[in-house]
Amino acid sequence: MEDKYIKHKYAPIIPSKEEWPVVKLARERKEFVKKVSEKSQERILSLTGNNPDILKEELETTLYREKLRIKENPWAVDPDDEADFWKEIKSSLLQSNPEVKLTKAERLEEYKKLVGMITSRYSEEIASNFKPAHYKFTRSAVAFGFSRLLNAARVKGLRSIFSNQYTLQDKIQIRGETDQLRDLATKGTIVMVPTHFSNLDSILIGWTISVLGLPPFIYGAGLNLFNISIFAYFMNALGAYKVDRRKKNLMYLETLKTYSKEALQFGCHSLFFPGGTRSRSGNIESKLKLGLLSTAIEAQRANYQSGLDDISGKIFIVPVTINYHFVLEAPSLIRDYLSITGQERYYKENDEFSNSYKISKFLVKFFTKGSDISVSVGRAMDVLGNYVNEEGETIDRKGRLIDTRDYFVSNGKITVDQQREEEYTNMLGKRIVEEFHKINRVFSSHLVAFTAFELIKSRNKMMDLFDLIRLPVDEISIPYEEFKSACQRVLDRILELKKEGQINIAPHMKKPMDEIIKHGLDNVGMYHAKRPLIFTKQMDITTEDMSLLYFYHNRLDGYGLEKLF
Repeated sequence: MEDKYIKHKYAPIIPSKEEWPVVKLARERKEFVKKVSEKSQERILSLTGNNPDILKEELETTLYREKLRIKENPWAVDPDDEADFWKEIKSSLLQSNPEVKLTKAERLEEYKKLVGMITSRYSEEIASNFKPAHYKFTRSAVAFGFSRLLNAARVKGLRSIFSNQYTLQDKIQIRGETDQLRDLATKGTIVMVPTHFSNLDSILIGWTISVLGLPPFIYGAGLNLFNISIFAYFMNALGAYKVDRRKKNLMYLETLKTYSKEALQFGCHSLFFPGGTRSRSGNIESKLKLGLLSTAIEAQRANYQSGLDDISGKIFIVPVTINYHFVLEAPSLIRDYLSITGQERYYKENDEFSNSYKISKFLVKFFTKGSDISVSVGRAMDVLGNYVNEEGETIDRKGRLIDTRDYFVSNGKITVDQQREEEYTNMLGKRIVEEFHKINRVFSSHLVAFTAFELIKSRNKMMDLFDLIRLPVDEISIPYEEFKSACQRVLDRILELKKEGQINIAPHMKKPMDEIIKHGLDNVGMYHAKRPLIFTKQMDITTEDMSLLYFYHNRLDGYGLEKLF
């Protein structure tokens, strides 16, 4: 992988915002929402076989789940008329007069009307509200605000308010296949698939897209983020479409998938977090949510069906990893993970980051500390997970050209084959996970956290994870020289993996080991009240929070490094 460090802002690949696909989509929002609703209805009818009995079951299931959601898990962002709408659906479902015998066709028509009402509501709820003027302001405000915070920490006195000595590129390092990404974005449609560790990821990726001179991408943001006013403003301004993870019913999921597919066919570059939600464990995602990912394959097939056989109809998958020294929500995320995996063996506390004030406080601390972020852009692939060359042509492992269109052909024609496309989606998911691990960039914080946890685990071989988490921290101490030797052993193996193209490292990992360890301990979990790793008075190594240490350790899970202990 090319290890290129972006130190400047690129010129836009499409200078006129009127030509941005998202702007064109915003102009046609009303018509697009109507189309999504109608296409969703078609999908639902097809899946239920146009059978009124099955369709009625789906309507009743949707109604039941939505009433339960409204009662047990309401959010501030929910529409005021939510309960009234579902009462109307219930009333319509119950209006069937048992004395009046409706034919099968008549019943189907009645239920289709209700499906149409529901998909219309869902489509309107999901659809983005992108406004170019808001996007420009938000982009400038984010860059200006973050830069001011950054310079306040580095430049003394009042000069810091006006200083441009340090830029966000000094703080957030963008590396990898950026030139290929920019080039392919002018040829076809990009689907960017990043790892997901923090609620800051959406804003960070949005800023990265802007720095690379790319037009805005559409992306699904969790509706829960719109509960937090500071995120709601940014999400709306950046044109995020809304994903409500409380809604698991068929009608909502099909509407969401239809929105994504139709937007890709419209030519909008898209951003999916294929993990579906933030990584609770701190691991790089290995089991992806394939729902939205499958829409890239559906859109590619639909483009070929429409006769778009040239490069303009091609969809490119670009994996991205985001590397942090610390994650704002790590304490609550790891508690979630441990409570799910340990059930009654682990007690879950409340989320400590839940409002705008706390998020703002974090941003100030984050940008006035010395910790860095890196965004690693991977090599582009087609929707089957094959690499593509500079021209966007698909190549196999031996460098031979492949026509992606052939994957969708049966008996000489482009055909719809759901089973086949499910298999393609699984293949693509596995390839994305492989690429995540390859372009993952090891930080000093990852190295020290992994090494410390594995040393503690090796000393307590009879304990399972939950026993280890409960170890009294005042009894944990790792002699510095033992720790240093183990860190070197792990780093040596990481460097071997790097030569094999299986992982990457941050520039600071080339320093002497003592400096790497100090840098790692200074940065790992630097914001948390209890630090995952600290020096003792005797300059040995200990932890203040074993569960946090486990979270940061997990970043290097999946490489077989635990075999070194």
